[in-house]
Amino acid sequence: MSRIGKQPIELPSGVNVAISPGRVQVNGPLGELSQTVPARMQIEQENGNLVVKRPTERGEDRALHGLTRSLLANMVEGVTKGYEKRLELQGVGYRAALRGTDLELNVGFSHPVVIKPPQGIAFEVPDATTVLVKGIDKQQVGEIAAQVRKVRPPEPYKGKGIRYEGEYVRRKVGKRA
Repeated sequence: MSRIGKQPIELPSGVNVAISPGRVQVNGPLGELSQTVPARMQIEQENGNLVVKRPTERGEDRALHGLTRSLLANMVEGVTKGYEKRLELQGVGYRAALRGTDLELNVGFSHPVVIKPPQGIAFEVPDATTVLVKGIDKQQVGEIAAQVRKVRPPEPYKGKGIRYEGEYVRRKVGKRA
């Protein structure tokens, strides 16, 4: 009846997994993550792999199966390698700097915008127009990167603002003379 997921999650050395009903905890070299999972999904540790099994073939169970497997795989990758999002500042005079652990953005306002990193997140500024958001929790890294981008999203006329690395901003033609 229960079906094994197509791809088991390989556990690298140094990663420990604690499985309890409805909760999974992953410890690794970079830190510790904990996640609630649907109680219907069966999570087992076999031969250095993490396997997620679903009780039936119903659509809801298949969807929860994929979600659970993705969450666990992201946790394992987070505690071993970590995650990072790279943001670019484009515009004349737009720049970023670190003040201790806080990120200070000068993006065309009359005042600098200071963003304090939450627990588990670190900012890096390799140069004045690049910001790196790093952490072990994929969802939290993406959320903080989105909050930094929200300070000054790219505008469509000149393309100025904060954007993700490689993000394409569709340009509009201004008014004609």
